[in-house]
Amino acid sequence: MATGREKWDRRIVPKSPRKLASTAPGEQGGKAATVSQSAEQLYLLFETADSPKGDVSALDVGQPTPNAAAVPKSENLERTVLPPMALEEVAAIDNLRKAFGQVRRNHGAPGPDGQTVEDVERRLHKVLPSVRRALLDGTYQPGLIRRVWIPKPGGKGQRGLGIPDVIDRIVSQAVAQILTPHYDPKFHPSSHGFRPGRGCHTAIAEAKTYVEEGRDWVVDLDLSNFFDGVNHQRLLARLGQDIKDARLLRLIRLLLKAKVVLPDGVVVSTEEGTPQGGPLSPLLSNIVLDELDWELARRGHRFVRYADDSNIYVYSERSGQRVKESITRFIEKRLRLQVNQDKSAVAYPGDRHFLGFRLCCSTQTDAVEIHLSKRSRTRINERIIQLTPRLWGQSVADCIKGINEYIVGWLSHFHVCTEKGAEEFRPLDAHIRRRLRAIQLRQWKTGPTIINRLKKLGIRPETARRSLGRNKSWWAMSGCLQVSLGLRPAYLAKQGLVSLWDKWYARHVEQPLVLVQQWLQAQPQTPQSS
Repeated sequence: MATGREKWDRRIVPKSPRKLASTAPGEQGGKAATVSQSAEQLYLLFETADSPKGDVSALDVGQPTPNAAAVPKSENLERTVLPPMALEEVAAIDNLRKAFGQVRRNHGAPGPDGQTVEDVERRLHKVLPSVRRALLDGTYQPGLIRRVWIPKPGGKGQRGLGIPDVIDRIVSQAVAQILTPHYDPKFHPSSHGFRPGRGCHTAIAEAKTYVEEGRDWVVDLDLSNFFDGVNHQRLLARLGQDIKDARLLRLIRLLLKAKVVLPDGVVVSTEEGTPQGGPLSPLLSNIVLDELDWELARRGHRFVRYADDSNIYVYSERSGQRVKESITRFIEKRLRLQVNQDKSAVAYPGDRHFLGFRLCCSTQTDAVEIHLSKRSRTRINERIIQLTPRLWGQSVADCIKGINEYIVGWLSHFHVCTEKGAEEFRPLDAHIRRRLRAIQLRQWKTGPTIINRLKKLGIRPETARRSLGRNKSWWAMSGCLQVSLGLRPAYLAKQGLVSLWDKWYARHVEQPLVLVQQWLQAQPQTPQSS
């Protein structure tokens, strides 16, 4: 019998795992497919024996990873034999030069010594040999780490970032480049944060497959101040199991123990934690939490972890509460980390924020849709308001340019939303257009100017006058039908405005259809029999 929550949500709890493949159309009564589903069906034309669902890996169409098989796995089977992790590898000139290249690409701010990346680059031919000698003779000492406080998303508190000197960043990156090939293949496949070939999209794809199997409850675990609470002694002991060079372990210990200078100039020692913002911190955090990953796997759980965000997918709320209690004990007693009970919860995946998304089960079908989380919608709305202020003093073209830069970057992360989830892009587009109309009306200033401009855009004068109601604000006028018809979406698109929905649709529907048509045209024509 369904519980009260299930009745309220009008949800159907599946008695068996959801089908990953759709039933034949004849068995479903010929239900119409959506545009994105039609595009996916056309991909079957590329099917081969080596790629049962179609070899389209070379076609960069931005499609979300459909199942767990598409998630990259650790290369445990065909791992090449690597040299032992030694300080000589870290101090090699080629490795240091490669590390500097990565530091330069990151465009980081100067550390406490005030040196910029450009300053170091100008005398790089002297810096690298000097760093190499200091590393090998044991005289290298890391400098201070500058503490910077940034607001957390949602305005709840602040997050501390550590900015080392450029030289220390080069050394940390050099260490990470030597350690990563040894440790990354050993990490669990369900770990997606800060790993080559993985990211938020692969994490969401794997989480989606677990919900499709009928695991309608998620145990969302939040670690309290994880980067600041890592136990140094335990981390170094774990590193010592694989690193036999005591000099390299000493170097890592020096980087961990580097003192921090606060914004008010006070210098404090570091007894625990890894500096969030340093090149080595992501790898060390994965090494710490890898023990949690394999413990979850040993217990048979299905989970996805990205950095310190861990989601465990279960079949019922009762089992979720039991898993939450037992895993919390493991984290706090074994790993010596703290679980934030206020932010951790057992809930439906559609109610939780995971990497900016939420996974919603359709009430009409068994499909799992990828939607924006409530937090992500709030953030983009706030950002749109910041980019389109009422008192914008520059041209509308400059405003559109700033909006486009943000939209393109934002969509590179959120394009994996499914069609139902991408429907939420339409109201965002409409909100952007209306704010631009309000800015344009304010710059036109007077009523006659507004009427003349709308007339040039195809609006009749008597109709344009209706938009100039008594005591109407610029925002109220921007919502009038006459203004919306004059400054219509096609006009704003001609001015260069990018549409979230149009970009998503072109990436997920139009581009796949064009590729399929090109593939069909490239096929040899079979001669017709007379």
